[in-house]
Amino acid sequence: MFRFHVVKLLSPRWWLVFLLAGAFFMAFGAVSYNLFRLLQANIWLFAEHGLMVIAEGALEQLLELTLMGYASLLLWLGFKACEGWLVATLMQYRSRD
Repeated sequence: MFRFHVVKLLSPRWWLVFLLAGAFFMAFGAVSYNLFRLLQANIWLFAEHGLMVIAEGALEQLLELTLMGYASLLLWLGFKACEGWLVATLMQYRSRD
């Protein structure tokens, strides 16, 4: 049901899919860059101070960073879905000519 409404909304509006792909890509880039920097700092903290940092919340932060990694993956998949839709639509228009 949801997919039907999304396809109905996006089918005649290739430019909307293009903008959505750009938004997914920009969000993926921002989350990935931030994720890399925070994960690097978190691992350095564990390496420098050992398991003592678990009491300070470093393990919780590591779990949050893992969730951010999965959010980044979902943003990438959203971008790839938009890219696939755009390519399929353009190939369909090309085969009509």
